[in-house]
Amino acid sequence: MLAAMDVAELVAFLRESKLAVQASVAEAGPQAAVIGFVVSDAGELFFDTSSTSRKCQNLRRDPRIALVIGWDERTVQYEGLADEPVGEELAHFKALYFERFPDGRDRERWPDIVYFRVRPSWARQSDFTGPEPMIRELSFRLPGSEHRESAPAGAETALRGSDG
Repeated sequence: MLAAMDVAELVAFLRESKLAVQASVAEAGPQAAVIGFVVSDAGELFFDTSSTSRKCQNLRRDPRIALVIGWDERTVQYEGLADEPVGEELAHFKALYFERFPDGRDRERWPDIVYFRVRPSWARQSDFTGPEPMIRELSFRLPGSEHRESAPAGAETALRGSDG
């Protein structure tokens, strides 16, 4: 069954997990890796990595990113655009991150550590635990993004076919 989802439901589900598989676009093709992440109340994801990692190099060249969060019978597919927050935004996200990943404070001292925020453009939650599968979607409008035509973040949800 295809249904709508709101930002609060998406955030609640994402907060059940600490790990995600991220995929970014490399020059030679796709690249994927497991990351630890946190999520803001607005549904933005945040993670750290090394500036020498493939994901960092990929995202600096092409900010499009896709992630899968959750395993087994409940998952979220999540697409968006990555950037590197600075100033107060960075401090806010780091506080959230260090609360969940205290070892992140040790990595903060690494000379090549970088931080990425992912602003969502689309998400789909799939739940196969009940008698009938439940698939719920939410689209966001990102500033400067033509990725999806949808309502502004936190507003009306948009549904589309189940094209995985």
